[in-house]
Amino acid sequence: MGFLKVLKKIKQKEKEMRILMLGLDNAGKTTILKRFNGEPIDTISPTLGFNIKTLEHRDFKLNMWDVGGQKSLRSYWRNYFECTDGLIWVVDSADRRRLEDCRSELHVLLKEERLIGATLLVFANKQDLPGACTSEEIKELLELDKIKTHHWNIVWCSAVSGDNLLKGIDWLIDDIACRIFTQD
Repeated sequence: MGFLKVLKKIKQKEKEMRILMLGLDNAGKTTILKRFNGEPIDTISPTLGFNIKTLEHRDFKLNMWDVGGQKSLRSYWRNYFECTDGLIWVVDSADRRRLEDCRSELHVLLKEERLIGATLLVFANKQDLPGACTSEEIKELLELDKIKTHHWNIVWCSAVSGDNLLKGIDWLIDDIACRIFTQD
């Protein structure tokens, strides 16, 4: 039996996934994590390091890593890449002036060897704000159609209201599960 087969069987028993949540600062990563975990979101400050939560959802154990997105912290992102099954890229849809920076950071990330094979979910967050780009506009601005190295999907959401967060997480889980868990 090959090494990968053994790894798949171990992971299948645990039904465990490692999910890394990244994006520029103030995109809403921590709010999404807290909202998904049922925690209050009224006092959130910038993440200077990382938050990690282990959540149970649909019989899966999700180890979710929320890493700060300030420019000074982005060089440390690579410290969190190991064994990542899914990458959630959170975009502030209302911050049009930083979407080019957002695109370039995402495309640099996707070239990282340790993220090869990770499923990519793009959350077009802050859809509740006036002037927010639609998910279709975000898809074009981030040049998502050029991504051939990862399974990806874009889902509009509002971290504050919780709208569409489950839809995105469920898609991510389904895609990862098809890849890493053996089917009986």
